[in-house]
Amino acid sequence: MAPVLRNLLDNDVLELTLLTPEPELPPGVLDVGVAWVHSSDLLDPTPFLDQGHVLLITGTQFDAATTDAEYAGYVGRLAARRVAGLGFGTEVIRNGTPVGLRLACLEAGLPLFEVPYRTPFIAIARFAADLVAEETYARRTWALKAQRAISLAALRPNGLAATLAELSHQLGHWVALYDATGALDRVFPSTTPRHLVAGAVHSEAVALLRKGRRAGSAIVVDGETLTLQTLGRGESLRGVLAVGGASGLDDAGHQVVTSVIALAGLALEQNHELDYARSLLRAGLWHALLSGDVELARTVVRQMWGDLPREPVRVGIIAGDQRTIDTLSESLDLRVADQPGTLFYAPDGATVIVCVGRDAADLPEALADSFDVTMGVSDEAPYSQLHRAREQAAHALARAHDSGERVVAFSSIARQGMLAFLAHADAQEIGRATLAPLIRHDEVEGTALVESLRVWLEENGHIERAAARLGVHRHTMRARIGDCERVLGYDLGSFHARADLWAALLALGAPSRES
Repeated sequence: MAPVLRNLLDNDVLELTLLTPEPELPPGVLDVGVAWVHSSDLLDPTPFLDQGHVLLITGTQFDAATTDAEYAGYVGRLAARRVAGLGFGTEVIRNGTPVGLRLACLEAGLPLFEVPYRTPFIAIARFAADLVAEETYARRTWALKAQRAISLAALRPNGLAATLAELSHQLGHWVALYDATGALDRVFPSTTPRHLVAGAVHSEAVALLRKGRRAGSAIVVDGETLTLQTLGRGESLRGVLAVGGASGLDDAGHQVVTSVIALAGLALEQNHELDYARSLLRAGLWHALLSGDVELARTVVRQMWGDLPREPVRVGIIAGDQRTIDTLSESLDLRVADQPGTLFYAPDGATVIVCVGRDAADLPEALADSFDVTMGVSDEAPYSQLHRAREQAAHALARAHDSGERVVAFSSIARQGMLAFLAHADAQEIGRATLAPLIRHDEVEGTALVESLRVWLEENGHIERAAARLGVHRHTMRARIGDCERVLGYDLGSFHARADLWAALLALGAPSRES
């Protein structure tokens, strides 16, 4: 353990006597670490002292005329410098330790001990130096052993988790890993209170990642100092490592943490490269499925992830921002690992394709509830008709974008019929061109032929019902339909003309009674 003032006082060879009784001193002052022992009879030696030093004096700076205030000023300067203790060597200049010095030390809470004439100052300095050297050697030895144990842990199958678990064990503190989005990935030990790794720590991890460069910080939560450090290259951060109990780490502890940061960053980078390779493999297998090579895809998927979902399957196409897609992919990876054979997913351009069987029928809605994504879902189909299912999912995704819905199933589009689909297809320009003569006539003449035509078609060509809906006389309604025939050049008595104009109205987005 690190040398403390108590070690010096308890050494029988040195024969040191504590003059300021421990009960009258602040708690723990005798257990403050001793960094070095220095001797000086300067009236103000503080420029040559530092925190944790023990000062030895013979008292030449004092004489019989030294006042209590002067003793208090001298001791106050030492206490402000956070000196660990003061030793007074007797029988060199004077017998005994000045009472004024003792009272000043008690007032300032600074331990004062007496050094007998037979104990040379160099013996005290050498004893403290030996303790410091032993502690330094012990900490270096520990650091080497800890780094070796951590390196061996990194070679295990789940190297990253094993590395972080070993770091937690070696430091005796909790360790948490946050992913590239700032979400908590894992924590060791698992019994760590969740409030320590959530809240302020999560917010700080997100803030570090948003800087987009390598960075570190320290925060205090519930009186505990925590350190956080980003992992990965500055232009491509992979996560954040948080370590509890940072205030108690010495240089050796920081060295171990630094080595783990390097190992964890490398492991995350390798995992990213591996994930990219797996992503390419998934994309290739998806195209193999689309091309009809189901057995090849099934063989590879079975070896890598379990098996393909059982037929019939539904295809879902998911769209979202890149960060959401990355998080979604990680979630799908976990689901594949936990429930093999229930789904297959793959990147498809800027979207993600999911292929699910009946035992995962609730997956599309569950994903939509958990992630900010838009999804189109096909009808059930065998693998031999997967290409058609993909087209259905693409149409459903387009409808979802248009309608603002989170999930749209192709079956809901099919129930609305072919003409209803025109309102969401690339037919607006054709519809606008078809109805252009009526639109111009309404604009120039101030008529309402487009609206009259729409209502008349909705009423299946019934003049009286259309007139009643518009609040006009039936003769006025009949005249408007005649104007429509004249302006458009259509025979509205034919089914083909009526169907064509109704499709044009839908493509143009004209509101209908049914919508």
